[in-house]
Amino acid sequence: MQTRLAAKYANTEKGLTAESIIRNCVHCGFCNATCPTYQLLGDERDGPRGRIYLIKQVFEGVSPTRETQVHLDQCLTCRACESTCPSGVEFAKLADIGRMEVDTLVNRPFVDRLIRKLLLQTVPYPATFRPLLKTANLFKPLLPQSVKARLIPVQKTRPLIQQTHQRFMLVLAGCVQSVSSPNTNQAAANVLDKLQISLLEAPKAGCCGALAQHLSAEEKASNQMKQNIDAWWPFIEHGCEAIVMTASGCGSTVKDYGYLLRNDKVYAEKAAKVSELSKDIAEVIAAEDLSVWQNLGVGSTIAFQSPCSLQHGQQLTGLVETILQQLGFTTPVINDAHICCGSAGSYSLLQPKLSQSLRLQKLSALEASQPDKIVTANIGCQLYLSTPSRPVNHWIEMLAERIEHG
Repeated sequence: MQTRLAAKYANTEKGLTAESIIRNCVHCGFCNATCPTYQLLGDERDGPRGRIYLIKQVFEGVSPTRETQVHLDQCLTCRACESTCPSGVEFAKLADIGRMEVDTLVNRPFVDRLIRKLLLQTVPYPATFRPLLKTANLFKPLLPQSVKARLIPVQKTRPLIQQTHQRFMLVLAGCVQSVSSPNTNQAAANVLDKLQISLLEAPKAGCCGALAQHLSAEEKASNQMKQNIDAWWPFIEHGCEAIVMTASGCGSTVKDYGYLLRNDKVYAEKAAKVSELSKDIAEVIAAEDLSVWQNLGVGSTIAFQSPCSLQHGQQLTGLVETILQQLGFTTPVINDAHICCGSAGSYSLLQPKLSQSLRLQKLSALEASQPDKIVTANIGCQLYLSTPSRPVNHWIEMLAERIEHG
């Protein structure tokens, strides 16, 4: 796709980066076939190709409007289009650049700005997020049904309990996961303990930066990434094998640290090393000898919901299913498994109508095989898809429980 950058973008990195990505697009439209919002809305501007055109216009000097902003906001950044694209267009990187630029040129409505500000000031900080969430849950009976449905549970956080082994890895506690499902990391530690690997949490590590990055708060995102690098670096210098991600959304972002901080003279090299060491828990498990557990899951049917951040962001399609099958579990094929569940970080709060449509579609597909359990690999998907009658767990929690009880 040919571009002619406007003068103010011609010699800027964001302009040249956007141009480079846009030029790889051959406007074939294959991406629209796997784009959730295009499937729901049928509007070219709500598909990847149309959004590329919108961003292209901005960098060619066409003034964006609130309508431009809305179409970009409605993108889930699920990256299904990247898995489909025959030309290798890095749409997520372009979407971040485009949204950030449009946000500097178009003023958001007051309520929209307020919600985004509240999210950025609370969710990444467990010390703030936990008491607010506890308070909201206390008043849950008085809240509207639409708000009740989005309240997440609060669990007590405990330090990881583990044995000390010669091999050791780090794990990110996370922000939402540390508040609502801290047992996930403990489960990962328990499984790795059986494999003679210690799992440690760096006390000063915090939010991975994904929320800020996708809400166009680039400086905040960068600071959060640098904080994590500083927290992890002493462990890396002492032989840490990997930085384990039990939330695939965080993993997708941490694996991009090298790219996102590539121009930082102080952190670029360290960020690249962190990205290199970052591994989803499935990658770590798959690399070990699991023969002792080969019949662990015989007789159990498990529906695995593959998060977009795992299959499209990290390109690890089928890895968890392969592990579960290797251990004897039956994993049915999920219809439209490539389509997002609608959670997508803060998307379910900012775009509730579209998000809910995708959620219902995903639950229907997961229930179709009448599985014994539904599991996933990302805290956002887990919380969004769980219902009182059908809880959704992280697959590593299910595995840890099965190993413990034989």
